[in-house]
Amino acid sequence: MKFGIGQSAPRKEDVRFVTGHGRFVDDIAAPGALHAAIVRSPISHGRIAKIDISTAKSMPGVRAVLTGRDYADDGIGGISCHTIFPGMHRNPVNPPFAALTNDRVLYAGGPVALVIAETAVMAQDAAEAVEVDYEDLPAVLLASKARAKGAPQLWTEAKGNLAFTVDLGNAAATEAGFAAASHVTRLALHNNRVSANAMEMRCALARFDEGDSRLTFHASTQQPHAVRADIAAALGLAETDVRVIAPDVGGGFGMKGGIHPEDILIAWAARRLRATVRWQATRSESLLADYHGRDQQVEAELALDADGRILALRMSCDVNAGAFLSPGGGVSPMFAAALATGVYRVPVAHSFARAVYTNTSPTQPYRGAGRPEAAYLIERLIDLAARETGRDRIALRRLNMLSAAEMPYQTPLLYKIDSGDYAAVLDRALQLSDWAGAAKRKSKAKKRGMLLGIGVALHMENAGLANDAAEIRFDPSGGVTILAGTFSHGQGHETVFAQMVSDWLGVPFEKIRLIQGDTDAVSYGRGTVASRSMINGGGALRVAADKVIEKGRAIAGHLMEAAPEDIVFENGSFTVAGTDRTMPIGQIAALSFKPILPPELGLGLSGQGDFLLQGFTFPNGCQIAEVEVDPETGATRIIKITSIDDVGTVINPMLLEGQMVGGIAQGVGQALMEDVIYDEAGQLLSGSFMDYTMPRADDVPPITVETLSTPTATNPLGVKGAGEAGTVGATPAVISAVLDALADSGVTDIALPATPERVWQALQPKV
Repeated sequence: MKFGIGQSAPRKEDVRFVTGHGRFVDDIAAPGALHAAIVRSPISHGRIAKIDISTAKSMPGVRAVLTGRDYADDGIGGISCHTIFPGMHRNPVNPPFAALTNDRVLYAGGPVALVIAETAVMAQDAAEAVEVDYEDLPAVLLASKARAKGAPQLWTEAKGNLAFTVDLGNAAATEAGFAAASHVTRLALHNNRVSANAMEMRCALARFDEGDSRLTFHASTQQPHAVRADIAAALGLAETDVRVIAPDVGGGFGMKGGIHPEDILIAWAARRLRATVRWQATRSESLLADYHGRDQQVEAELALDADGRILALRMSCDVNAGAFLSPGGGVSPMFAAALATGVYRVPVAHSFARAVYTNTSPTQPYRGAGRPEAAYLIERLIDLAARETGRDRIALRRLNMLSAAEMPYQTPLLYKIDSGDYAAVLDRALQLSDWAGAAKRKSKAKKRGMLLGIGVALHMENAGLANDAAEIRFDPSGGVTILAGTFSHGQGHETVFAQMVSDWLGVPFEKIRLIQGDTDAVSYGRGTVASRSMINGGGALRVAADKVIEKGRAIAGHLMEAAPEDIVFENGSFTVAGTDRTMPIGQIAALSFKPILPPELGLGLSGQGDFLLQGFTFPNGCQIAEVEVDPETGATRIIKITSIDDVGTVINPMLLEGQMVGGIAQGVGQALMEDVIYDEAGQLLSGSFMDYTMPRADDVPPITVETLSTPTATNPLGVKGAGEAGTVGATPAVISAVLDALADSGVTDIALPATPERVWQALQPKV
């Protein structure tokens, strides 16, 4: 089937995107809409001594200037973390964060006033006229310093600025493992803070309807129903009084996986003014005030016996949570701790993580969400252990990696891995990358004055989260509408969901459409995070399709005077078994709306399904990167990357490759160039694309992507998830290659990102 499962069907959504007909929030016409501008704190920690809005209020076109006092007087609620799980996060301190502060600012860029005016220019001019007197307070920007005695305290409830801890494994057994070790490898790492930099900056359009007293909120978000719930809670409304619509969304990467202060402010302003209010962030605002990603400091030890077998692992990490816990703030510390053993046979382990408040923008899951941090840690440990003990990097991995015969495998930290063949994935990656020929290529590069390095990273992640729902509805003409609780913000759900339904029900691909992102149309959904859409959304869609078939069989049985159990559904038609009596599903759909069926068969042909993933799936893979370093400048050029992945069933190979390449590009960015940098006072130094370096086309090398999948029975489709896999493996693979290139110079470590300056400095003789 041309458009069935496993085919590289072209993306349906691309037609409107490449012809300029995409519909994003800022494209939505709203005649008479007012515009909002945010007055942001220029300091990272301080008290508001005085705020003067008199000049701003009197400026042309200004309708309102709102402060934290107005916010408090209206009883507006704040933002809390929704990813604190009992039994996983210990002693959580999760105070709600007011979207507009009335007294103390906790990070540079935090909102302190909201200006509403007739045009965006008028609003911005008035925002600049708001005068705020601040009393500076000491700031703390690093998680390690925030825990120190005498450090400035952000929240009185959070002693030592501790938001929560995650403690997994067996500390005593791990200690015994280290006591028996022949060799211990120790490593301290920092996962640099990064910015998601979605192509479409955050924005909002809120309209209050006087007629039915409802708020309609258009948002650039990954989770429309979660945004609805948080806006309703903040404004003291029932969720039925709020409609959230997410049209086309230009990327999210986890950063848009929850509500932001500006969302609450724009919704509040629309209701307070009984008006339509819109807001669009600038790129500089986004770099300053978006939720950031990563920012983890970790110390770890790996114990080996005399033969090189792993005996134990222990790690302790501090995760910089920022000024408050974002809605997804509980995720990355948890996953970084739980996945620290990677694909390896680690008998005992102890993993401890702390989330710490600092005077920086909050951190939120960013593509990978703890899994890249875990992969970077264990792969760096394996590389260093091989070097310290004089062993081959690949041989040490082979000795310690889990085998397919050991599946399912209970890790010592939390998860039970259901399936995987890591050896096969590694073998194919070595073959395709020509690992064996690297020595010759190094020699040739050296003659040209270059340092060539090759690096490897095996990676494994947990994908899928909770449950979701989907519905399939036929119309009388035989067309199909899918209503999905997941949310596509670039992944291609319009295409792959149509492929799946076309394959299962025999409906023409072009007659299938997708509705998503409208909380009035889709009863409930959890959106798209954690590589969950094909697992949970696809699982729910399969259940819905089965219900359509079941109902169609009953209708066909009635119409063809046969028992439903004698009706066979195949290739889009219902047939009485053993006969030539048959009816295509389109005909059944048309007749299902006629008043000719018994009442118990209902009206129309449809099916609603939900699916709950028990635990997680575990996509895995191997990436091999080859780089060339110029010792004169420290510049690193990636020559090629080979990625072999086990993602379970592949729905659309072309879209899968796009997901992998995109994820790898983001991992390359973190490895070599991206870094959110604050000065000692908490001022953002990387506040534009002149300062925050993003990978360009010539920074991303040729990437070879192949799949080598093992089956999983965790969900009806057998998929494992793929949206984050590329990112999880790319950073450790690239840094492994860089350190291999520098190995003959005695370099064993380099900080992220491995910029030309850092590489050059590492190569300089130590005095």
